[in-house]
Amino acid sequence: MHSYSREIPVVDDYEIIVIGGGPAGCAAAAAAGREGKKTLLLETTGALGGMGTLGLVPAWTPFSDKQKIVYRGIAGRMLELTRQALPHVGDRDWVDWVPIDPEALKRQYDELMEENGVHILFHTLVVDVESENGHVTGLVAANKSGLALYRAQVYVDCTGDADIAIGAGAPYEKGGEGGDMQAASLCFTLTNVDEYAYLHGPRLHPHNPDSPIHQIIKDGKYPLIPDTHLCQELIGPRTVGFNAGHLWDVDGSDPQSVSNAQIKGRKLAKAIRDALAEYVPAAFANAQLVQTAPLVGIRETRRIRGDYVLSREDYVARRSFPDEIGRNCYYLDIHYSPKAIQHARETGVPLEKETRYAPGESHGIPYRSLLPLNVDNVLVAGRCISTDRAVQGSIRVMPCCLVTGEAAGVAAALSLPTGQTRQVDTDLLREKLRGYGAFFE
Repeated sequence: MHSYSREIPVVDDYEIIVIGGGPAGCAAAAAAGREGKKTLLLETTGALGGMGTLGLVPAWTPFSDKQKIVYRGIAGRMLELTRQALPHVGDRDWVDWVPIDPEALKRQYDELMEENGVHILFHTLVVDVESENGHVTGLVAANKSGLALYRAQVYVDCTGDADIAIGAGAPYEKGGEGGDMQAASLCFTLTNVDEYAYLHGPRLHPHNPDSPIHQIIKDGKYPLIPDTHLCQELIGPRTVGFNAGHLWDVDGSDPQSVSNAQIKGRKLAKAIRDALAEYVPAAFANAQLVQTAPLVGIRETRRIRGDYVLSREDYVARRSFPDEIGRNCYYLDIHYSPKAIQHARETGVPLEKETRYAPGESHGIPYRSLLPLNVDNVLVAGRCISTDRAVQGSIRVMPCCLVTGEAAGVAAALSLPTGQTRQVDTDLLREKLRGYGAFFE
Protein backbone atom coordinates (compact mmCIF):
# COMPACT_ATOMS: atom_id res chain seq x y z
CA MET A 1 0.00 0.00 0.00
CA HIS A 2 1.03 3.61 -0.57
CA SER A 3 1.76 6.05 2.24
CA TYR A 4 0.21 9.47 1.78
CA SER A 5 0.91 11.03 5.18
CA ARG A 6 3.63 13.35 3.89
CA GLU A 7 1.86 14.30 0.68
CA ILE A 8 -1.73 15.12 1.67
CA PRO A 9 -3.47 16.48 4.81
CA VAL A 10 -3.94 14.07 7.70
CA VAL A 11 -7.19 14.11 9.68
CA ASP A 12 -6.79 12.25 12.97
CA ASP A 13 -9.54 13.76 15.13
CA TYR A 14 -11.59 10.57 15.44
CA GLU A 15 -11.45 7.36 17.43
CA ILE A 16 -13.76 5.41 15.12
CA ILE A 17 -14.42 5.83 11.40
CA VAL A 18 -17.44 4.17 9.79
CA ILE A 19 -17.38 3.83 6.02
CA GLY A 20 -20.72 3.67 4.23
CA GLY A 21 -23.96 5.34 5.30
CA GLY A 22 -26.48 2.61 4.53
CA PRO A 23 -28.49 0.95 7.32
CA ALA A 24 -25.44 -0.90 8.69
CA GLY A 25 -23.26 2.21 8.64
CA CYS A 26 -25.91 4.42 10.22
CA ALA A 27 -26.48 1.94 13.04
CA ALA A 28 -22.74 1.44 13.56
CA ALA A 29 -21.98 5.16 13.69
CA ALA A 30 -24.92 5.92 15.98
CA ALA A 31 -23.97 3.09 18.34
CA ALA A 32 -20.32 4.20 18.50
CA GLY A 33 -21.35 7.81 19.10
CA ARG A 34 -23.82 6.71 21.75
CA GLU A 35 -20.87 5.16 23.60
CA GLY A 36 -19.30 8.62 23.74
CA LYS A 37 -16.65 7.95 21.09
CA LYS A 38 -15.53 10.50 18.51
CA THR A 39 -17.03 9.00 15.37
CA LEU A 40 -16.82 9.97 11.70
CA LEU A 41 -19.18 8.59 9.07
CA LEU A 42 -17.96 8.74 5.46
CA GLU A 43 -20.64 8.49 2.77
CA THR A 44 -20.17 8.70 -1.00
CA THR A 45 -23.63 10.13 -1.76
CA GLY A 46 -25.56 13.07 -0.34
CA ALA A 47 -27.94 11.17 1.95
CA LEU A 48 -27.92 8.41 4.53
CA GLY A 49 -29.99 5.24 4.35
CA GLY A 50 -28.63 3.48 1.29
CA MET A 51 -31.20 1.28 -0.36
CA GLY A 52 -34.07 2.50 1.84
CA THR A 53 -33.59 6.10 0.70
CA LEU A 54 -31.52 6.66 -2.45
CA GLY A 55 -32.17 3.06 -3.50
CA LEU A 56 -35.97 3.63 -3.35
CA VAL A 57 -36.64 0.14 -1.97
CA PRO A 58 -40.36 0.59 -1.21
CA ALA A 59 -40.67 -1.50 1.95
CA TRP A 60 -38.75 -3.04 4.81
CA THR A 61 -38.51 -6.81 4.82
CA PRO A 62 -40.25 -8.35 7.86
CA PHE A 63 -39.12 -7.34 11.33
CA SER A 64 -40.91 -10.23 13.01
CA ASP A 65 -40.78 -14.01 13.15
CA LYS A 66 -44.61 -13.95 13.08
CA GLN A 67 -44.63 -13.98 16.88
CA LYS A 68 -42.35 -11.13 18.00
CA ILE A 69 -40.05 -8.45 16.65
CA VAL A 70 -36.62 -9.95 15.98
CA TYR A 71 -34.64 -6.91 14.82
CA ARG A 72 -34.52 -4.55 17.78
CA GLY A 73 -32.56 -1.65 19.22
CA ILE A 74 -31.80 0.93 16.54
CA ALA A 75 -33.58 -1.32 14.02
CA GLY A 76 -36.74 -1.24 16.10
CA ARG A 77 -36.53 2.51 16.40
CA MET A 78 -36.25 2.96 12.63
CA LEU A 79 -39.28 0.71 12.17
CA GLU A 80 -41.34 2.84 14.55
CA LEU A 81 -40.24 6.08 12.90
CA THR A 82 -41.16 4.65 9.50
CA ARG A 83 -44.66 3.79 10.69
CA GLN A 84 -45.14 7.28 12.09
CA ALA A 85 -44.33 8.78 8.68
CA LEU A 86 -47.10 6.84 6.89
CA PRO A 87 -50.46 8.49 7.66
CA HIS A 88 -51.78 7.41 4.27
CA VAL A 89 -51.74 3.71 5.17
CA GLY A 90 -53.83 3.92 8.31
CA ASP A 91 -52.92 3.32 11.91
CA ARG A 92 -52.56 -0.45 12.03
CA ASP A 93 -49.56 -1.60 14.07
CA TRP A 94 -47.84 -3.62 11.38
CA VAL A 95 -44.23 -4.84 11.53
CA ASP A 96 -43.78 -6.79 8.28
CA TRP A 97 -43.36 -5.30 4.79
CA VAL A 98 -43.85 -1.78 6.13
CA PRO A 99 -43.75 0.80 3.30
CA ILE A 100 -40.98 3.41 3.31
CA ASP A 101 -41.26 7.14 2.69
CA PRO A 102 -37.67 7.69 1.49
CA GLU A 103 -37.60 11.44 2.19
CA ALA A 104 -38.80 10.94 5.76
CA LEU A 105 -36.24 8.17 6.27
CA LYS A 106 -33.39 10.43 5.14
CA ARG A 107 -34.30 12.96 7.84
CA GLN A 108 -34.69 10.26 10.45
CA TYR A 109 -31.18 8.93 9.82
CA ASP A 110 -29.80 12.49 9.90
CA GLU A 111 -31.45 13.02 13.28
CA LEU A 112 -30.07 9.72 14.57
CA MET A 113 -26.55 10.89 13.77
CA GLU A 114 -27.13 14.32 15.33
CA GLU A 115 -28.48 12.82 18.56
CA ASN A 116 -25.39 10.66 18.97
CA GLY A 117 -22.79 13.25 18.06
CA VAL A 118 -21.68 11.60 14.83
CA HIS A 119 -19.81 13.78 12.32
CA ILE A 120 -20.93 13.07 8.73
CA LEU A 121 -18.98 13.78 5.58
CA PHE A 122 -21.16 13.37 2.49
CA HIS A 123 -19.81 13.18 -1.07
CA THR A 124 -16.63 11.56 0.21
CA LEU A 125 -15.22 8.43 -1.41
CA VAL A 126 -12.52 6.22 0.12
CA VAL A 127 -10.04 5.52 -2.68
CA ASP A 128 -7.26 3.67 -0.88
CA VAL A 129 -6.48 1.86 2.36
CA GLU A 130 -3.20 2.41 4.18
CA SER A 131 -2.29 -0.66 6.23
CA GLU A 132 0.64 -2.50 7.72
CA ASN A 133 0.63 -6.19 8.64
CA GLY A 134 -3.16 -6.34 8.73
CA HIS A 135 -3.52 -3.13 10.76
CA VAL A 136 -5.26 -0.23 9.04
CA THR A 137 -3.41 3.03 9.66
CA GLY A 138 -5.52 5.33 7.49
CA LEU A 139 -7.98 5.78 4.67
CA VAL A 140 -7.33 7.98 1.66
CA ALA A 141 -10.58 9.73 0.76
CA ALA A 142 -11.51 12.21 -1.95
CA ASN A 143 -14.05 15.02 -1.96
CA LYS A 144 -14.28 18.62 -3.16
CA SER A 145 -11.47 19.57 -0.78
CA GLY A 146 -9.18 17.10 -2.52
CA LEU A 147 -7.45 14.07 -1.04
CA ALA A 148 -6.97 13.56 2.70
CA LEU A 149 -5.79 10.74 4.91
CA TYR A 150 -8.32 9.93 7.66
CA ARG A 151 -6.95 8.10 10.67
CA ALA A 152 -8.66 6.42 13.62
CA GLN A 153 -7.99 3.55 15.97
CA VAL A 154 -10.80 1.32 14.70
CA TYR A 155 -12.72 1.20 11.41
CA VAL A 156 -16.16 -0.23 10.65
CA ASP A 157 -16.57 -1.34 7.04
CA CYS A 158 -20.19 -0.89 5.96
CA THR A 159 -19.46 -0.42 2.25
CA GLY A 160 -21.54 -3.45 1.22
CA ASP A 161 -18.59 -4.72 -0.81
CA ALA A 162 -16.06 -5.03 2.06
CA ASP A 163 -13.83 -2.45 0.38
CA ILE A 164 -11.89 -1.53 3.51
CA ALA A 165 -11.34 -5.05 4.86
CA ILE A 166 -10.24 -6.33 1.48
CA GLY A 167 -8.05 -3.29 0.91
CA ALA A 168 -6.28 -4.21 4.14
CA GLY A 169 -5.68 -7.79 3.01
CA ALA A 170 -8.73 -9.72 4.18
CA PRO A 171 -9.66 -12.78 2.08
CA TYR A 172 -13.10 -12.93 0.52
CA GLU A 173 -15.48 -14.82 -1.73
CA LYS A 174 -17.58 -13.29 -4.47
CA GLY A 175 -20.91 -14.47 -5.78
CA GLY A 176 -21.51 -18.09 -6.59
CA GLU A 177 -20.33 -20.63 -9.11
CA GLY A 178 -18.02 -18.98 -11.64
CA GLY A 179 -18.49 -15.58 -9.99
CA ASP A 180 -22.20 -15.46 -10.87
CA MET A 181 -24.06 -12.95 -8.72
CA GLN A 182 -27.67 -12.36 -7.83
CA ALA A 183 -29.67 -10.10 -10.09
CA ALA A 184 -29.64 -6.39 -9.42
CA SER A 185 -32.72 -4.15 -9.61
CA LEU A 186 -33.29 -0.44 -10.13
CA CYS A 187 -36.26 0.63 -8.04
CA PHE A 188 -38.59 3.43 -9.16
CA THR A 189 -41.67 5.43 -8.20
CA LEU A 190 -44.97 5.98 -10.00
CA THR A 191 -47.36 8.75 -9.02
CA ASN A 192 -50.86 9.75 -10.12
CA VAL A 193 -51.94 6.16 -9.51
CA ASP A 194 -55.65 5.61 -8.92
CA GLU A 195 -55.33 4.53 -5.31
CA TYR A 196 -58.72 2.83 -5.01
CA ALA A 197 -58.21 0.81 -8.19
CA TYR A 198 -54.71 -0.16 -7.10
CA LEU A 199 -55.82 -1.34 -3.67
CA HIS A 200 -58.93 -3.15 -4.89
CA GLY A 201 -57.74 -4.43 -8.26
CA PRO A 202 -55.71 -7.53 -9.07
CA ARG A 203 -52.76 -8.22 -6.78
CA LEU A 204 -49.69 -7.45 -8.88
CA HIS A 205 -47.18 -9.61 -7.04
CA PRO A 206 -46.07 -12.55 -9.21
CA HIS A 207 -46.96 -15.04 -6.46
CA ASN A 208 -50.55 -14.32 -7.49
CA PRO A 209 -51.22 -16.62 -10.50
CA ASP A 210 -53.71 -14.04 -11.78
CA SER A 211 -51.26 -11.15 -11.60
CA PRO A 212 -51.22 -9.14 -14.86
CA ILE A 213 -47.43 -9.54 -15.00
CA HIS A 214 -47.84 -13.11 -16.18
CA GLN A 215 -49.91 -12.00 -19.18
CA ILE A 216 -47.46 -9.17 -19.89
CA ILE A 217 -44.57 -11.64 -20.09
CA LYS A 218 -46.60 -14.15 -22.12
CA ASP A 219 -47.68 -11.56 -24.73
CA GLY A 220 -44.11 -10.34 -25.23
CA LYS A 221 -45.13 -6.80 -26.20
CA TYR A 222 -42.57 -5.36 -23.78
CA PRO A 223 -39.36 -7.29 -24.45
CA LEU A 224 -37.34 -5.12 -22.05
CA ILE A 225 -39.25 -6.67 -19.13
CA PRO A 226 -37.15 -9.77 -18.36
CA ASP A 227 -39.36 -11.69 -15.94
CA THR A 228 -42.25 -11.49 -13.50
CA HIS A 229 -40.38 -9.74 -10.64
CA LEU A 230 -42.90 -7.07 -9.58
CA CYS A 231 -42.80 -6.17 -5.88
CA GLN A 232 -44.47 -2.87 -4.99
CA GLU A 233 -46.02 -0.92 -2.12
CA LEU A 234 -48.18 2.17 -1.66
CA ILE A 235 -45.60 4.59 -0.20
CA GLY A 236 -47.68 7.79 -0.27
CA PRO A 237 -50.99 9.16 -1.49
CA ARG A 238 -51.45 7.99 -5.10
CA THR A 239 -47.78 6.95 -5.08
CA VAL A 240 -46.47 3.41 -5.57
CA GLY A 241 -42.86 2.38 -5.12
CA PHE A 242 -41.58 -0.53 -7.21
CA ASN A 243 -38.82 -3.06 -6.63
CA ALA A 244 -39.38 -4.67 -9.98
CA GLY A 245 -37.49 -6.18 -12.87
CA HIS A 246 -34.14 -7.92 -12.78
CA LEU A 247 -30.83 -6.67 -14.18
CA TRP A 248 -28.57 -9.65 -14.79
CA ASP A 249 -24.80 -9.98 -15.04
CA VAL A 250 -24.23 -6.87 -12.91
CA ASP A 251 -21.07 -6.71 -10.81
CA GLY A 252 -21.64 -4.14 -8.08
CA SER A 253 -17.91 -3.78 -7.51
CA ASP A 254 -17.27 -2.85 -11.16
CA PRO A 255 -18.10 0.82 -11.94
CA GLN A 256 -18.67 0.16 -15.66
CA SER A 257 -21.02 -2.72 -14.92
CA VAL A 258 -23.02 -0.58 -12.51
CA SER A 259 -23.11 2.30 -15.00
CA ASN A 260 -24.51 0.02 -17.69
CA ALA A 261 -27.10 -1.31 -15.24
CA GLN A 262 -28.21 2.21 -14.32
CA ILE A 263 -28.93 3.02 -17.97
CA LYS A 264 -30.71 -0.26 -18.63
CA GLY A 265 -32.69 0.04 -15.40
CA ARG A 266 -34.11 3.40 -16.41
CA LYS A 267 -35.36 1.91 -19.68
CA LEU A 268 -36.83 -1.05 -17.82
CA ALA A 269 -38.71 1.20 -15.38
CA LYS A 270 -40.35 3.05 -18.28
CA ALA A 271 -41.30 -0.26 -19.91
CA ILE A 272 -42.95 -1.51 -16.71
CA ARG A 273 -44.85 1.75 -16.33
CA ASP A 274 -46.12 1.51 -19.92
CA ALA A 275 -47.06 -2.15 -19.57
CA LEU A 276 -49.05 -1.49 -16.40
CA ALA A 277 -50.81 1.45 -18.05
CA GLU A 278 -51.95 -0.90 -20.83
CA TYR A 279 -52.74 -4.04 -18.80
CA VAL A 280 -54.01 -2.41 -15.57
CA PRO A 281 -55.49 0.85 -16.87
CA ALA A 282 -57.91 1.37 -13.98
CA ALA A 283 -54.96 1.97 -11.67
CA PHE A 284 -52.09 3.01 -13.94
CA ALA A 285 -53.46 4.59 -17.15
CA ASN A 286 -52.45 8.06 -15.96
CA ALA A 287 -49.47 7.02 -13.83
CA GLN A 288 -46.30 9.08 -14.15
CA LEU A 289 -42.78 7.72 -13.72
CA VAL A 290 -41.35 10.44 -11.46
CA GLN A 291 -38.08 8.90 -10.33
CA THR A 292 -35.74 6.00 -10.80
CA ALA A 293 -33.33 5.32 -7.95
CA PRO A 294 -29.97 7.12 -7.87
CA LEU A 295 -28.51 3.82 -6.61
CA VAL A 296 -28.71 0.45 -8.33
CA GLY A 297 -29.98 -2.22 -5.96
CA ILE A 298 -27.06 -4.62 -5.60
CA ARG A 299 -27.97 -7.81 -3.77
CA GLU A 300 -24.60 -9.53 -3.79
CA THR A 301 -20.92 -9.01 -4.46
CA ARG A 302 -18.14 -9.91 -2.02
CA ARG A 303 -18.35 -11.68 1.33
CA ILE A 304 -15.45 -11.54 3.73
CA ARG A 305 -13.89 -14.69 5.10
CA GLY A 306 -14.13 -14.14 8.81
CA ASP A 307 -13.33 -15.91 12.03
CA TYR A 308 -16.61 -17.77 11.56
CA VAL A 309 -18.47 -18.44 8.30
CA LEU A 310 -22.20 -18.52 9.01
CA SER A 311 -23.52 -21.41 6.92
CA ARG A 312 -26.69 -22.88 5.52
CA GLU A 313 -26.28 -25.70 8.05
CA ASP A 314 -26.39 -23.10 10.85
CA TYR A 315 -29.50 -21.59 9.30
CA VAL A 316 -31.32 -24.92 8.98
CA ALA A 317 -30.34 -25.90 12.54
CA ARG A 318 -31.65 -22.57 13.93
CA ARG A 319 -28.26 -22.43 15.65
CA SER A 320 -27.40 -20.17 18.56
CA PHE A 321 -23.88 -19.05 19.46
CA PRO A 322 -22.17 -18.03 22.70
CA ASP A 323 -20.97 -14.80 21.02
CA GLU A 324 -24.10 -14.01 19.04
CA ILE A 325 -24.97 -10.34 18.72
CA GLY A 326 -28.42 -10.64 17.17
CA ARG A 327 -30.95 -12.93 15.56
CA ASN A 328 -32.18 -13.31 11.99
CA CYS A 329 -35.38 -14.88 10.67
CA TYR A 330 -35.53 -13.77 7.02
CA TYR A 331 -35.77 -16.56 4.47
CA LEU A 332 -32.99 -17.71 2.14
CA ASP A 333 -33.81 -15.39 -0.76
CA ILE A 334 -31.45 -15.75 -3.73
CA HIS A 335 -32.36 -14.07 -7.02
CA TYR A 336 -30.70 -16.46 -9.45
CA SER A 337 -29.52 -15.31 -12.88
CA PRO A 338 -30.40 -17.19 -16.08
CA LYS A 339 -26.73 -18.21 -16.22
CA ALA A 340 -26.99 -19.87 -12.81
CA ILE A 341 -30.25 -21.59 -13.72
CA GLN A 342 -28.77 -22.91 -16.96
CA HIS A 343 -25.66 -24.14 -15.13
CA ALA A 344 -27.86 -26.05 -12.67
CA ARG A 345 -29.71 -27.71 -15.54
CA GLU A 346 -26.51 -28.71 -17.30
CA THR A 347 -24.75 -30.05 -14.21
CA GLY A 348 -27.75 -31.51 -12.42
CA VAL A 349 -26.73 -29.66 -9.24
CA PRO A 350 -29.92 -28.16 -7.79
CA LEU A 351 -30.06 -24.51 -6.80
CA GLU A 352 -30.49 -23.52 -3.17
CA LYS A 353 -34.18 -23.58 -2.33
CA GLU A 354 -36.13 -20.71 -0.81
CA THR A 355 -35.96 -21.97 2.78
CA ARG A 356 -38.34 -20.39 5.28
CA TYR A 357 -38.78 -20.64 9.04
CA ALA A 358 -41.92 -21.51 10.98
CA PRO A 359 -43.35 -18.83 13.29
CA GLY A 360 -41.08 -18.11 16.26
CA GLU A 361 -37.92 -19.50 14.64
CA SER A 362 -34.64 -17.68 14.03
CA HIS A 363 -30.89 -18.19 14.14
CA GLY A 364 -28.04 -16.36 15.84
CA ILE A 365 -25.41 -14.16 14.23
CA PRO A 366 -21.99 -14.63 15.89
CA TYR A 367 -19.69 -11.71 16.55
CA ARG A 368 -16.93 -13.71 14.86
CA SER A 369 -18.69 -13.27 11.50
CA LEU A 370 -17.96 -9.53 11.73
CA LEU A 371 -14.20 -10.10 12.06
CA PRO A 372 -12.30 -10.30 8.74
CA LEU A 373 -9.37 -12.68 8.69
CA ASN A 374 -5.87 -11.15 8.59
CA VAL A 375 -7.06 -7.72 9.80
CA ASP A 376 -7.05 -6.69 13.45
CA ASN A 377 -8.75 -3.28 13.75
CA VAL A 378 -11.62 -3.51 11.24
CA LEU A 379 -15.16 -4.74 11.82
CA VAL A 380 -17.53 -5.53 8.94
CA ALA A 381 -21.30 -5.09 9.07
CA GLY A 382 -24.08 -5.39 6.51
CA ARG A 383 -24.49 -7.70 3.54
CA CYS A 384 -20.81 -8.61 3.23
CA ILE A 385 -20.23 -10.23 6.64
CA SER A 386 -18.74 -13.73 6.78
CA THR A 387 -21.35 -16.19 5.50
CA ASP A 388 -21.75 -18.73 2.76
CA ARG A 389 -23.72 -17.73 -0.30
CA ALA A 390 -27.03 -19.21 0.85
CA VAL A 391 -27.06 -17.31 4.14
CA GLN A 392 -25.92 -14.11 2.42
CA GLY A 393 -29.24 -14.29 0.60
CA SER A 394 -30.89 -13.87 4.00
CA ILE A 395 -28.70 -11.54 6.08
CA ARG A 396 -28.37 -8.99 3.24
CA VAL A 397 -31.71 -7.29 4.02
CA MET A 398 -31.96 -3.92 5.75
CA PRO A 399 -33.32 -4.90 9.20
CA CYS A 400 -30.50 -7.42 9.62
CA CYS A 401 -27.95 -4.84 8.42
CA LEU A 402 -29.15 -2.50 11.17
CA VAL A 403 -28.58 -5.25 13.74
CA THR A 404 -25.06 -6.14 12.62
CA GLY A 405 -24.25 -2.45 12.32
CA GLU A 406 -25.33 -1.63 15.87
CA ALA A 407 -23.31 -4.53 17.24
CA ALA A 408 -20.25 -3.48 15.24
CA GLY A 409 -20.50 0.09 16.51
CA VAL A 410 -20.65 -0.98 20.15
CA ALA A 411 -17.85 -3.49 19.60
CA ALA A 412 -15.68 -0.82 17.98
CA ALA A 413 -16.12 1.35 21.06
CA LEU A 414 -15.22 -1.55 23.37
CA SER A 415 -12.10 -2.32 21.34
CA LEU A 416 -10.57 1.15 21.70
CA PRO A 417 -8.34 0.46 24.75
CA THR A 418 -6.31 -1.98 22.63
CA GLY A 419 -7.42 -1.23 19.07
CA GLN A 420 -7.84 -4.99 18.64
CA THR A 421 -11.33 -6.08 17.64
CA ARG A 422 -10.66 -9.71 18.56
CA GLN A 423 -10.01 -8.75 22.18
CA VAL A 424 -13.55 -7.48 22.73
CA ASP A 425 -15.29 -9.13 25.68
CA THR A 426 -18.32 -10.56 23.92
CA ASP A 427 -20.18 -11.08 27.20
CA LEU A 428 -19.87 -7.35 27.87
CA LEU A 429 -20.85 -6.59 24.27
CA ARG A 430 -23.98 -8.69 24.58
CA GLU A 431 -24.79 -7.10 27.95
CA LYS A 432 -24.57 -3.64 26.43
CA LEU A 433 -26.75 -4.65 23.48
CA ARG A 434 -29.34 -6.04 25.91
CA GLY A 435 -29.24 -2.77 27.80
CA TYR A 436 -30.08 -0.90 24.60
CA GLY A 437 -32.94 -3.27 23.88
CA ALA A 438 -31.13 -4.58 20.83
CA PHE A 439 -30.83 -8.23 21.72
CA PHE A 440 -32.88 -11.16 22.91
CA GLU A 441 -32.24 -14.86 23.34
